Amino acid sequence: MKYRKIRAIISGGGTGGHIFPALSIANKLKELNPETEILFVGADGRMEMEKVPAAGYRIEGLPIAGLQRKLTLANLALPFKVIKSVRMAKKLIREFKPDIAIGVGGYASAPLLWAAGKMGIPTLIQEQNGYAGLTNKILGKKAGSICVAYEGMERFFPADRIVISGNPIRSEIVPATEAMKAEAYRFYGLDPQKKHIFVVGGSLGSGTLNNAMKKWISDGCPAGEDIEVIWQCGKYYKASVDAFMEEAEKAGKPVKGIQHSDFIMRMDLAYAAADVVISRSGASSVSELCAAQKAVIFVPSPNVAEDHQTHNAMALVRKDAAMMVKDSDAAEKLMPAACALIEDVEKTALLEKNIAKLALRDAAMTIADEVYRIIG
Repeated sequence: MKYRKIRAIISGGGTGGHIFPALSIANKLKELNPETEILFVGADGRMEMEKVPAAGYRIEGLPIAGLQRKLTLANLALPFKVIKSVRMAKKLIREFKPDIAIGVGGYASAPLLWAAGKMGIPTLIQEQNGYAGLTNKILGKKAGSICVAYEGMERFFPADRIVISGNPIRSEIVPATEAMKAEAYRFYGLDPQKKHIFVVGGSLGSGTLNNAMKKWISDGCPAGEDIEVIWQCGKYYKASVDAFMEEAEKAGKPVKGIQHSDFIMRMDLAYAAADVVISRSGASSVSELCAAQKAVIFVPSPNVAEDHQTHNAMALVRKDAAMMVKDSDAAEKLMPAACALIEDVEKTALLEKNIAKLALRDAAMTIADEVYRIIG
């Protein structure tokens, strides 16, 4: 198939879980035809306004904001921001003249895709989670195609327009070969004779996962004599974790096999080194763990819309492809569960086998094909 040059607007953002799939779609469209032109539209002041230009794409910001769950003065200004954002979105569409508008979720995509629909521009949305967000549920009624990562999404979207694509992920996330494992041990300075846990709390970090690690260390790392840990504590928590680790070392706690950092430079190698992963269950994380074929314990964040991380995790737990510990139980139960799992060779092998079945590696290509199908 010949992929002609097109003009596409991609909108959405607010978190890495929206931005990185959006960039993967953009990269695939550019790969299929380098002359394709892409414009991103995001929310002023959000992460995408920095990450998208760093990836080499132009982005325009709208003054749109999310609805606060608590009654705040910010909510009173929201209707005015929506009206202004829709007006700006229409202007961008008139100037850029896109063949298609692609939404990846989050409130940033609402004004752009609503305006595109009103102006007769074909639309496609990508829903990363097992429980559709409010923005995508509204936009999905008019979208030409809805690309999803989970089964059973007919309860949110018209069944005849659903395509199971999976979530686009970084191309370097693959099942670990023996060579990759050896490189990972060297890169992170790990002992190949020991077992390894990777605790990943995301770029900003997770207070819950960090507190679980702190309690385990304070308790003397029970059942962890032959375990080494790669611990991504996140940028927001790095200073407090530094101070904790310093005090723990002074107190004689067994911290030698635990390395913490705010950011993971080589996520592919961190996954490769891990016998067990502990993670939040955002859509991108779930998709990457499926692709990496890792035994994982999910700790869904309770601080997300519609509790979608629990829905994401349970989609795997029901298929015996992952374990889950509730956020409220993590301090007491998480690290004991991880230590027990890492010693249970049969259980880890079963989780790896079942999670591998759920990997959809060609998500970006599937979505790109849908883009061209809709345009015609």
